[in-house]
Amino acid sequence: MTNLFLLDLSHCQLYGTFPNSLSNLTHLTDLRLSHNDLYGSIPSYLFTLPSLERISLASNQFSKFDEFINVSSNVMEFLDLSSNNLSGPFPTSLFQFRSLFFLDLSSNRLNGSMQLDELLELRNLTDLTLSYNNISIIENDASVDQTAFPKLQTLYLASCNLQTFPRFLKNQSTLGYLNLSANQIQGVVPNWIWKLKSLSLLDISYNFLTELEGSLQNITSNLILIDLHNNQLQGSVSVFPESIECLDYSTNNFSGIPHDIGNYLSSTNFLSLSNNSLQGSIPHSLCKASNLLVLDLSFNNILGTISPCLITMTSILEALNLRNNNLNGSIPDTFPTSCVVNFHANLLHGPIPKSLSHCSSLKVLDIGSNQIVGGFPCFLKHIPTLSVLVLRNNRLHGSIECSHSLENKPWKMIQIVDIALNNFNGKIPEKYFMTWERMMHDENDSISDFIYSMGKNFYSYYQDSFANLFFLSYLNLSFNHLVGKIPTGTQLQSFEASSFEGNDGLYGPSLNVTLYGKGPDKLHSEPTCEKLDCSIDWNFLSVELGFVFGLGIIITPLLFWKKWRVSYWKLVDKILCWIFRRMYFEYATDRGQTYRILRW
Repeated sequence: MTNLFLLDLSHCQLYGTFPNSLSNLTHLTDLRLSHNDLYGSIPSYLFTLPSLERISLASNQFSKFDEFINVSSNVMEFLDLSSNNLSGPFPTSLFQFRSLFFLDLSSNRLNGSMQLDELLELRNLTDLTLSYNNISIIENDASVDQTAFPKLQTLYLASCNLQTFPRFLKNQSTLGYLNLSANQIQGVVPNWIWKLKSLSLLDISYNFLTELEGSLQNITSNLILIDLHNNQLQGSVSVFPESIECLDYSTNNFSGIPHDIGNYLSSTNFLSLSNNSLQGSIPHSLCKASNLLVLDLSFNNILGTISPCLITMTSILEALNLRNNNLNGSIPDTFPTSCVVNFHANLLHGPIPKSLSHCSSLKVLDIGSNQIVGGFPCFLKHIPTLSVLVLRNNRLHGSIECSHSLENKPWKMIQIVDIALNNFNGKIPEKYFMTWERMMHDENDSISDFIYSMGKNFYSYYQDSFANLFFLSYLNLSFNHLVGKIPTGTQLQSFEASSFEGNDGLYGPSLNVTLYGKGPDKLHSEPTCEKLDCSIDWNFLSVELGFVFGLGIIITPLLFWKKWRVSYWKLVDKILCWIFRRMYFEYATDRGQTYRILRW
């Protein structure tokens, strides 16, 4: 073992403190123990091993460093201690490893302040990540070397309490990834940042930036992703060269969109302008963005109608979000195929476009809080992927029952249904709930749980591990004119009364109300039967009887059979000892009898 040069035990479910036996591995060059459950302190001897070049201890539970004394390793090149619980001040002893090219201390609990020029001693760094600690990095204007980190390729300093853009970045010719998000940088984004020739990813979100300096059409970098969300940028939205693939302008104070913005989006596949103060109409030039997959203009003050060419774009768009604007007119009836359509909270009117039935991959349809008229969209019943249907607060009317055979299994993937605040009438069709397959659990079903976020409302779909059901996460039928009894033996009994309120003719267990002082049986006569099995719900009774007999089969031998009882508790002790590694067996003798005792 002393000649071992590579030790890789990552993802091995290791538990405990760092072993001292590794101190004898004088030929070890590469140590990988990441993604385990090791805790305690990181021993100082680790940094004195003469041949050790690479250490990866990421994703453990280490809480501190031993004091680095007589650090003798001059060959350390790679050090990854990210995602632990390391606390205390920044370990300045690390600055002695002048050969380091990779250093990652992100997602720990390091605190205190440090001078940026201290880091500059590690001139060979290519990757430096200190994000998500409690440290404050301070730049001393007089001492920072403008030629620092000549080989730097990745710099992640998110949440490091930076006040300004570090000036040494101006001359970084090899920097490709820069993350300065969640800091306290104020004012203008300097023009020189767009001239970093190798820069491809820039994240300066969650700061206090107000303006982008210079003309962005003449930038010389190779940027493909720009994240500017959650700042205070204002004025008209700035356009970038056509090479940008991902552009996030959301949650700022922008007030206008250039009419020719679509001319600069030929390579863009993600564009978010949500949660600004945008006014005016949607530029027709957006229809030229032929590679756009996600377009989010939600939570603005956009006026006008929805252009038919924008609806036609849904053949390539995976998400079109126009919710919470002031759009009016009818929804163009030109849908080809699509996955997500969100027009919630506008002033749209007219019927639901029947061309939506062409959207064979439609997953989300949200046209709530508009002025949509017409009947229930039964023409969508054969879309196999539809998971979210929100029609609330419109002027829809008529029955919600669609004619179909049970073999067709309409909306078998549906998980979220909200048709509240309309004028629907008639009974709730029980057969719908019998054919919605995502309510039923199949042990061989590999489909992952569906999670969909719409603005400030969060709907989630979950699996109850104690029942043989996949539950609907949200159902709202309130404030319509539905009548009759709420179907029993279905998912509907799990919802609160608020999901059914405001329907004067609706009754059942979920509401627990009577109409005009009369019970449901008096209002709606049901066929009677004199036989006992007509009044007993054998489904519920069989579950209760099975539980009682099963419990009795286990408990009875424990009470009346000593050998069974002793064997049972020995097994429990072994299981506890296996789960809790700190527990152990202790043997004691009393009156000639030997006992085994489980200790902590």
